[in-house]
Amino acid sequence: MRKTTQFRQLLESSDFETILEAHNGLSARIAEEAGFPGIWASGLCLSSQFGVRDSNEASWTQVLEMLEFMSDATTVPILLDGDTGYGNFNNLRRLVTKLEQRHIAAVCIEDKLFPKTNSFLAGETQPLADMSEFCGKIKAGKDAQSDDDFCVIARTEALIAGRGMAEALRRADAYTEAGADAILIHSSRSTADEVLEFRSEWGDRSPVVIVPTKYHGTPTEVLRDAGFSLAIWANHLLRSSLLAMQRTARVLKRTGQLSAVEKTIAPLSEVFRLQGVDELKRAESRFLPEVVPVARAVVLAASRGAALGELTADRPKAMVAVEGEPILGHIATAYRSAQVKDITVVRGYKKESVELGGIQTVDNDEYETTGELYSLRLALEAIDDNGTDLFVSYGDVLFHRGVLDLLQRAEGDFVIPVDTNWRESANLGRYADFVSCSAPPSRRGYKQNVEFVRMGVDIPQDELSGEWMGLLRVSSAALPVLRATLDRLLEDPAQREADMGVLFNRLVEDGGTVNVVYTTGNWTDIDELHDVVDAVSFQ
Repeated sequence: MRKTTQFRQLLESSDFETILEAHNGLSARIAEEAGFPGIWASGLCLSSQFGVRDSNEASWTQVLEMLEFMSDATTVPILLDGDTGYGNFNNLRRLVTKLEQRHIAAVCIEDKLFPKTNSFLAGETQPLADMSEFCGKIKAGKDAQSDDDFCVIARTEALIAGRGMAEALRRADAYTEAGADAILIHSSRSTADEVLEFRSEWGDRSPVVIVPTKYHGTPTEVLRDAGFSLAIWANHLLRSSLLAMQRTARVLKRTGQLSAVEKTIAPLSEVFRLQGVDELKRAESRFLPEVVPVARAVVLAASRGAALGELTADRPKAMVAVEGEPILGHIATAYRSAQVKDITVVRGYKKESVELGGIQTVDNDEYETTGELYSLRLALEAIDDNGTDLFVSYGDVLFHRGVLDLLQRAEGDFVIPVDTNWRESANLGRYADFVSCSAPPSRRGYKQNVEFVRMGVDIPQDELSGEWMGLLRVSSAALPVLRATLDRLLEDPAQREADMGVLFNRLVEDGGTVNVVYTTGNWTDIDELHDVVDAVSFQ
């Protein structure tokens, strides 16, 4: 059923109907999901969401653009609060044509002068439009419509302007004679006495619409029994959202902690649901060519990162924000830029806070007594071999996409990147994963096959080749070797806290080869508070 037909049936229904205000696509979808059979596109609320006054400061084309989003987001009819029609009869003709093109079901116009002012702002001082001119505008709107069920509702402001009941009835009668499909009678009183009197005097000449914003204390049953056709809950979604946003802003400013509001706001998953993300995923599976995955990734992020102090009091290091996004988010972005979309994160400390769209998670509930190799084995137990290479990285290491490209192009079953700028870490006296390799990082060393020899803190400086950057690529063919090596290592209880260096050393001891690609920079690890600050410039 066309939206215009749906709305006409609402208007002419023998039941008392209600529709709810919405001011953008998201609020329109919320209104429909709540069960409302129609939506009021409020002039006040549309203006407010643009941040301007309800005085035609938003142009009609800006309103039209928002209406298109609202119409696309919903299946129920929309009644536009069209103010005065945005001009004279000719403007209304064009408006009606454009509304029909966007499947808007109806428009309500009011008998005030353009530019209008909200009815509740000194309404008695606002002049009304000439009745004959307004009747011509109604006729023009009806003449412009191509859909017989499109409705033009005439709103009289006679009671708002203090013109009295006789004038309200006189105007309503003229507007109905001019072709209006219904009359909206508006009142600024705190009781429904005026509108009830109008309804009694008007009888059944045409449907009567009301907006009970000011007389909200009147029971809905009274309005229903009086015979009104349609009531508009005109601004309540906007007003309720204002209170919620103001509260959230105050709490965030006062506490400086996202955790202070997380339980009182909608989860991101609800935003994605209202946006229709699932539908897009289904469409992608139908219409996009199948993408063959180039690799998968495992991110080891089970530890707290206690050196970051209060920053990790309620979240692990991987979820500490850098420029408004968690470290883990930056890592996922780097992987996805290299077409690595299948990402598994091993979480442990405050695992419930590790939430990021598009990732899988594996829990290491023994994170306090185990190390990186234990977490890696848990991840490998949770994922199947799909014939692609595997990247392994840390949850506190940021890297540029170019490092992944280097690793993907390199030969070998096990390949690690080594930073030639190791002296900076050594001079600062900081802990680092220093490595010795088969060839130094000379010009020739960048081009020839270089093999990992050993990792450790006891390597003499004259044997140092660089610093491991916290990344590993494992070919699909070598995954069984990786699994078997981890199993053998972790059979020894003393190795439950072992780090990745132990793995590399064991692979070489067992006669395997770990290849090396040299690079300079292009990564940063976040161990201490100053690293969080420095990471901003890295991006």
